[in-house]
Amino acid sequence: MAATMKLSTLGYAASMLSTGLLDEQFQKLLLLQNKSDPNFVAETITLFCEDGEHTIGELTKRLDKQCVNFDEVAAFVHKLEGGSASVGAKRVKNTCIQFLEFCKEKSRDGCLKTLDTLRVVFYEVSGKFKDMLQLEQQQAEATK
Repeated sequence: MAATMKLSTLGYAASMLSTGLLDEQFQKLLLLQNKSDPNFVAETITLFCEDGEHTIGELTKRLDKQCVNFDEVAAFVHKLEGGSASVGAKRVKNTCIQFLEFCKEKSRDGCLKTLDTLRVVFYEVSGKFKDMLQLEQQQAEATK
């Protein structure tokens, strides 16, 4: 049963790669995990999800103001872009790149529309990451 779960987890990750949610950086992340730090990938993904959620909340607050500080908004978008690049969250990273263009243009409407897209893409990736971690946890419990 544990072998089946491991294949399910890998299959889940492969489907995320094949649909373009993730890129090759995610595969590199998986290679960094070893026996001395068996929770590395799970901790990295969890941190990305938590930070991303916080960042989206901060972006929402800043874009709700009448006078938007686009430098502040861009700083938060850069942070999310960096986090998404480090875990291979390709669609999130690409959406952040688009978002930054609207920050340069100082387009509040463009930023708001892109924030909506960013929310959808981020929560899709985050949800799939959480499902994958749950499969990993089930696998670990089955091998005890």
